[in-house]
Amino acid sequence: MQLGARLRRLREAKGISREDAGWAIRASESKISRMELGRVGFKDRDVDDLLTLYSVTDLTERAMLATLAREANQPGWWHRYGDLLPTWFQYYLDLESAASLIRAYEIQFVPGLLQTEEYARAVIGIGFGGSGNHEVERRVELRMARKQVLDRPDAPRVWAVIDEAVLCRPIGGAQVLRGQIEALAEISELPSVRLQVVPFRSGGHAAAGGAFSILRFPDQELPDVVYLEHLTSAFYLDKREDVDRYAAAVGRLFIEADPPDRTRDVLHRALRDL
Repeated sequence: MQLGARLRRLREAKGISREDAGWAIRASESKISRMELGRVGFKDRDVDDLLTLYSVTDLTERAMLATLAREANQPGWWHRYGDLLPTWFQYYLDLESAASLIRAYEIQFVPGLLQTEEYARAVIGIGFGGSGNHEVERRVELRMARKQVLDRPDAPRVWAVIDEAVLCRPIGGAQVLRGQIEALAEISELPSVRLQVVPFRSGGHAAAGGAFSILRFPDQELPDVVYLEHLTSAFYLDKREDVDRYAAAVGRLFIEADPPDRTRDVLHRALRDL
């Protein structure tokens, strides 16, 4: 994504259209668009030809961009689970690993990054219970590996809002839910995590349409991306008007939910009610 954004800036600075850039590398305008959004791999020859077209002559800059291209083509840590993951979700894992801020709203389950192993196993069993124990365990392993992003020195900030129903739904049974809520109480104390609960008493609210996540990246030139997951696919929205609508919705959720400093009290009350 960083390389794509840099190539887009270089192209626009020269006033070159995507169509002309595509012609220079024997490709279509849509491929240039996908390259600039970081949604395809990069061939060394294509990057080299584009840099020549954009009049990038500084050898240090060309070498730096070539290095970015090689890094972009390296498989993610999750490639060993590639047989389990559809392409649309592999793209999400790529975004999640690169994000500096993840804002999420969930109405049914605890967000994946905050799930305990037992809770994750129960959630995955609901969707993939017919796949066999081995596959379920590999999916649980993958979900636990995702959480390592929170242990990085440059961990993304996570601001999650969950519906109070999540704390009442006994996924995996009461003991599994209890362990998950206790874990949420601990996780909410991390400096990089902010957790809020939308109480039942709030009635309807801005995000009643369903769960979503908004990911922001360190490069200011990269647009925020809204992620909407469905049963068999997902949508990725990065148009300004779409992102603004979801950003406004999550902003209202932050106001309508109980404030973060009350989250532990809400979680402890949920534990008492189990």
